[in-house]
Amino acid sequence: MKRNEDRAKSYQTFEDLEVYQVAREFRKAMYRVAKQLPETEKFGLISQVRRAALSLTNNIAEGHGRFHFLEQIKFMLQLRGSLEELMDDLNACEDEAYLRAAEIEGLRQDAWRVHKLINGYIRFLRSRISGDPPRVKEAASEEITDDELSTVLSNRFNPSSLQHFSE
Repeated sequence: MKRNEDRAKSYQTFEDLEVYQVAREFRKAMYRVAKQLPETEKFGLISQVRRAALSLTNNIAEGHGRFHFLEQIKFMLQLRGSLEELMDDLNACEDEAYLRAAEIEGLRQDAWRVHKLINGYIRFLRSRISGDPPRVKEAASEEITDDELSTVLSNRFNPSSLQHFSE
């Protein structure tokens, strides 16, 4: 029985990830923002904010459910894109004076915290691909270049399974 308990403790669900927990709080905050927006934005900014905010936690959950680290990274990159969409939505709220400047600044700080956690999780996943220990430090750029992706893919997978990537 002890062995099963140890196994259960070592397994992580997506809900155990700090990046998920912080993104979830940010999603809730952005939903509150959507509720404050004027009715005229119902089919515009409100809808956009809600979809992008939900995409944050959905991408973490879906990526976590994938078998390969590269697939997980793909979902984390989509997550980062949704987060940056929300940051631009905050710019729209500022431009249209829908929210107080102090509230927008606090949300921006929260967004950058999520951004840093996303980047850290991507670094962790990349280190798992290469077999390097998680403490390996990367350059400032967080994007995977086409050459890096090709190198990783060609070393890890059957070339015939990669055909759809080159199309």
